[in-house]
Amino acid sequence: MVGEPLTYPIESEAAPRVSEFKRFRRVFLGRGVVIFGLVILIIFIILAIFAPLVAPYNPNRQDLNNTLLTPNQTHLLGTDIFGRDTLSRIIFGARTSLLIGLSVVFISSATGMALGLIAGYFGGWTFTIIMRLIDALMTFPMIILALVIASLLGNGMKNVIVALTVSIIPVYTRLMCAQVLSVKQNDYITACRSTGCGYSRLLIIHILPNCLQPFIILITMMLGSVILAEAGLSFLGIGIEPPTAAWGSMINEARPYLFTNPILSLIPGVAIMLVAFSFNMVGDGLRDALDPRLRGTL
Repeated sequence: MVGEPLTYPIESEAAPRVSEFKRFRRVFLGRGVVIFGLVILIIFIILAIFAPLVAPYNPNRQDLNNTLLTPNQTHLLGTDIFGRDTLSRIIFGARTSLLIGLSVVFISSATGMALGLIAGYFGGWTFTIIMRLIDALMTFPMIILALVIASLLGNGMKNVIVALTVSIIPVYTRLMCAQVLSVKQNDYITACRSTGCGYSRLLIIHILPNCLQPFIILITMMLGSVILAEAGLSFLGIGIEPPTAAWGSMINEARPYLFTNPILSLIPGVAIMLVAFSFNMVGDGLRDALDPRLRGTL
């Protein structure tokens, strides 16, 4: 009609699709704190791998004539009560912490993954037995359970790995079981069963890959917690055996000199804080980057 404004149809444009790698890189590296954590982890990993080449001294070599030195040109971070170079022990302590952290997380995640897959898929008495055992373990906080097991087994790297592994298996088992209970209800799982797909192929090929996203995030975040727990056990004297360099035992040895020579406690404490913080930030970045709601768009 005359006098009425002209209207035009509004065309809605779909969000442009981008490659999955490009989206992952953009989201993962989109925050400065994640980049900071990633850089810190790379530095500590390089120091751990090349510790014998980077460390200026043997970390266990004692020099009783030069004990409790303050930072100087010869010893950049000073020396401890036995005259051992603090910087060298920090570098070798990174190797100890990362080795224990990676070993514990790898073993516990593999075990928890297997238990969660079996319990979630088969259900029934299998589910009841596995999950009630996991519930019993989860009645104790992780650090308390690790403390009890380490006290029973004694000092040593292997015993610390066993204690920490047992204490965090329940976390992975419950997460995997919850994911399997959700994924196995999908139509494509029913279709696979109807075609006669075997249990092993169904679990490994069709169910497991669709449960890994939160699992990967949890693995990254738990690395920081495991390193912090190992430092706590070493601080209490039931972790790494001396004279092996460990950040927790370094803090314990420096306690009497906290006011007269605080750097002996401050440096390993800062190292523990940085590594734990960095793993948490990287895990947080992975959680955002792997969010399925962001797939296909920037």
